Amino acid sequence: MDESDTDAIVRAAKAMRDVHETRAARERTCLIVDDSRVIRKVAAKIALSLGYRVIEAEDGAEGLARCKQAMPDLVLTDWQMPVMSGPEFVSELRKLPTTHAPTVVFCTSKGEATDIHEGISAGADDYITKPFDEAALAAKLEKLGVEQD
Repeated sequence: MDESDTDAIVRAAKAMRDVHETRAARERTCLIVDDSRVIRKVAAKIALSLGYRVIEAEDGAEGLARCKQAMPDLVLTDWQMPVMSGPEFVSELRKLPTTHAPTVVFCTSKGEATDIHEGISAGADDYITKPFDEAALAAKLEKLGVEQD
């Protein structure tokens, strides 16, 4: 094996390393905040299919605690929850210091214009009404510029 063969192997190995490091660094997380276990499971299935690692929380207070541990890339949150409502959660989330603010989408049955305005005013990036499916959520995330695998 001559020097040019070695150089080619080194370049190929570095390229493979860079691909693996990029994939590891790009692992995206989605926090799903909803008091309904069924809705969390449905949303988790959709988020997993879009390439996210999923974390769940039953209410806004638990969601906020999870964000303090590790800030997710995407947050899907309900509106009406015990302990802390969705708008309260989002407002508090936006106050947390972070190097990357997550994309926040309300996933709720509250679909009146005043509700949407209140949710966006609290700090959400977008809004989708229940029931939603994978195609609708994927389209919403694409519109927001959220990467998908």
